[in-house]
Amino acid sequence: MSIEYLDFIEKVFIALFVTIDPLAIVPVFLTYTANDGAVLRRKMALKGTLIAGCVLVTFALLGDSFLKFIGISQAAFQIAGGFLLCFVGMDMIFAKHSGVRTTTEEEAEEAHQKNDISVFPLAIPLLAGPGALTTLVISMREAEGSLEYQGSVFVILLAVLLVSYLCLRCSNIIYKGLGVTGTNVLTRIFGIIIVALAVEYILTGITLTFPGLVSGMVAPS
Repeated sequence: MSIEYLDFIEKVFIALFVTIDPLAIVPVFLTYTANDGAVLRRKMALKGTLIAGCVLVTFALLGDSFLKFIGISQAAFQIAGGFLLCFVGMDMIFAKHSGVRTTTEEEAEEAHQKNDISVFPLAIPLLAGPGALTTLVISMREAEGSLEYQGSVFVILLAVLLVSYLCLRCSNIIYKGLGVTGTNVLTRIFGIIIVALAVEYILTGITLTFPGLVSGMVAPS
């Protein structure tokens, strides 16, 4: 394996893991399923993860083609996606609930009234949210032209979804171990990573749009 390939795998895994952030979903999942039995909770965890996986895989396969069909360039999506991920990361850092990666107050109230939360809000938007969808499309565009790279994106996605399911399945144990403070600390760390990734996406988009801009800013040695 080349260093470039390993760097790509590492980057995609980190980006998907921190945008889906299964550890931060644990307390939300426990809140919505507080009155449900262990068997029903496990069923919702599995169903929600499978539905999210279908949404994410479909978007990874067709999202880029759709964007090309409507004339959105790679550079434009890199920049727009970078700004969106920046908002996601800021939400995580400052513990805001804008609805970008969590549910709004109205959506949360609706979810509390439902017996089955596997589709909403678990699958969408908690697991398959805007941040994860954006990360997938950008990763697939970066892997364009290489079946090996594209296949790796899907393998990484399945691995992250498996970790997410295991976190939901063991939600009680994880939450008791981390507690509110531990979960918040990890979420903020992940938020900082997402903002850094967002800036990288924006800079890549700018470089694609203005190829000579970055090289022109570098002082000659």
